Amino acid sequence: MHAAPRSLLHRTRQHPDDLEIGGDLAGVSKEETRFVAYNDLQTLPQETYAVSDDANFAGTVTVSGIALEKLPELLHAAPGASMVMAICDDSYNAHYPAEYFSKHHPLLVLRVNGLPPAQWPKSSDGSAMGPYMISHPSFTPAFHVLAHADEPQVPWGVVRIDFRNEVEVYAPIVPHVLLHDASVHDGYTIASQNCFRCHASEGEGGTKSPVSWDKIAAKAATDPGFFDAYVRSPKQLNPKSQMAASTNYDAATLAALRAYFITFTEANH
Repeated sequence: MHAAPRSLLHRTRQHPDDLEIGGDLAGVSKEETRFVAYNDLQTLPQETYAVSDDANFAGTVTVSGIALEKLPELLHAAPGASMVMAICDDSYNAHYPAEYFSKHHPLLVLRVNGLPPAQWPKSSDGSAMGPYMISHPSFTPAFHVLAHADEPQVPWGVVRIDFRNEVEVYAPIVPHVLLHDASVHDGYTIASQNCFRCHASEGEGGTKSPVSWDKIAAKAATDPGFFDAYVRSPKQLNPKSQMAASTNYDAATLAALRAYFITFTEANH
C-alpha cells in the first residue's frame, strides 16, 4: 500500500464536500488541517461490501469506500497516529482504536448502491447522511460488559477525520484511582465507547453534548438516582435531550458506570 500523493491534501477547502483531515499529520502543525476532495478519495484503494446489518439502512445495501484503518498511511498521518476519529457535523465523535480495527474493519463510505452522497437514502429523521459515513462489512459484538455489548460505530454526516495516538486520546478518561477495581474497570470500558462520543474531558471526546465529564461525575456522586434514570431514559427527564436511551442497562451496569465516574470527583483526583 502506498500513500496518496501529498498534492491530494489541500490547505484550503476547494468544495463543500471536501473531507477535512486533522489531528497528527506528518509535517503539519497540530493547529492546521488539510482537505481532500471526494473525487480524489475515489482514486485511493476501494473496497465494496453488501451490508445487511447496518441500522442506518432499511435493508441490504452495497457500500463502497476506503478501509478506515488504511487511511492513516494513505493520508500521511504522523508516526504513532494510527487511531482514527470520525467527527460529524453535530460534533459527535466516533473513535476507532487498533482493537476496533482488528475486530470490525470499518469503511469510510463513498458510494451507496453505486451512488454518490447526494443520492444516498435519508436518515431516520429525514436528514442527509452525507457527505461521508462509516459502515462495516458486517458487525458482531467483540465483547460484552455486564449489560453493555460492543456497539457498531456507524456515524453519518462525517465531515472530518483526525489521526491520533490512542493513548493520548484516552488519557483524560482513564480512571484516576482504583483501576484494579472490577466495577471501575467495567465502567471505564462502557464509558470510553458509549459516553466519550458526545461528552468531552480535557479537550478530548465529542462535544455534541455541553455536559462535561466532570459534571457527569458530580451527578453520579451526588444524585445516583437521577444519573441512573437519565442514562436509561434521558428524554423522560429532558424532552430536548438528544442522548440515546440505554434502557437495557441493569442495576449492576449503572453501578459500574457510577463507580467509574466517581473517580473523577474532586475527592478522588
